[in-house]
Amino acid sequence: MAKRYLDCTASDLNQFTKSDFLSSIAGSEGRIIICECIGITMPLLGDVTNAELVASMGADIVLLNMFDVQNPVIHGLPKIDPSHTVQELKRLTGRMIGINLEPVEQGAATENDNTMWKMSEGRRATLENARIACDMGVNMILLTGNPGNGISNRAIVDSLESISRELKNKVILAAGKMHASGVISEGADRIITKEDIQEFVLAGADIILLPAPGTVPGISVEYIRELVSYAHSLGVLTITAIGTSQEGADVNTIRQIALMCKMTGTDLHHIGDTGYPGTAIPENIMAYSIAIRGVRHTYHRMALSINR
Repeated sequence: MAKRYLDCTASDLNQFTKSDFLSSIAGSEGRIIICECIGITMPLLGDVTNAELVASMGADIVLLNMFDVQNPVIHGLPKIDPSHTVQELKRLTGRMIGINLEPVEQGAATENDNTMWKMSEGRRATLENARIACDMGVNMILLTGNPGNGISNRAIVDSLESISRELKNKVILAAGKMHASGVISEGADRIITKEDIQEFVLAGADIILLPAPGTVPGISVEYIRELVSYAHSLGVLTITAIGTSQEGADVNTIRQIALMCKMTGTDLHHIGDTGYPGTAIPENIMAYSIAIRGVRHTYHRMALSINR
C-alpha cells in the first residue's frame, strides 16, 4: 500500500502511479481536500495563480475548472509553452492536478452564451480531450458540469465508457454532479442515485462525486451517507462537493458542512471555485481543513516545502 496522502511530499507524488494515488487517498481516512479553481479569471492575488493560493491554504489536490485542454490558460503562470501548463502547476504547487471535463447532453443546456460558463470545445468530455489531458500530465479527470451546461447522468455514462476503454489504466476517472447542471429533471435527490452510481462504476469510474449535505435542496447527511456506503461496497472512493458557491459562505457554515461530509464517510472533500470568482475564500479552505483533520495536518500541508 502506498504512503498515505496526508504525509506525502511533492517528490512522493511525482513517483505515484494511479493505483498509488487511490490507495494513498483511501489510507488517509477521509481527510483529503480537493480545491477547485479557475485559471481564466484574474487571480485573486494578481501574479500568483489561484492554484498556488489554494495549495498554500491546505489543499491536497488542485482541481482546474473551465480548463480548455485545446487552449490552456492559467493566468499568473510564468511564460511557458501552453502544453506544459499542467506540469508547471505541479512544479509550483507540489500537488496532484485534476481537471473537469463536461459531458454535455445534446439539447439539454440552458442559455449560457453570455456567461463565463459558456462551453468551449476543449472542455467537453471527449476521448480526444481526455487524451490531451493525459499527455499534459493530468492525474485525474472529473466528469461533471458547470451551471446551465446540460450535463446529464446518461451523458456522463457515455463519456466514461468512451474514455475508460482507452485510458482506464493511465488516469483516475471520477464522475458525478454537484448540482443539477442545467438538467431540471435531475435536481434535488435526483441529482444522483444508487442506480447512477452503479452505472458510473460499470462504465469505469474510480471515484464517485456527490453533493455535500446542506448544499443542494433535499440533500441530507443520511441520504449521502447511504450513497457513500453503496459506492464503497462497489469498491470505489467518493468525493463530497460544495458546488453551490457556499465556498463563499461564513466560516461557521463551512465548518458545519465539513463535519456533515465527514459523517457521511466520504474519502475526499471538495471545495468549489466561486467564493470569489476563481477560488474559494482562502480562510474557508483552512477552516474546512482544520474541521476535518485538525491543525497538525493542516499546518503540515501548508508548511511542507515543494522541494522535499
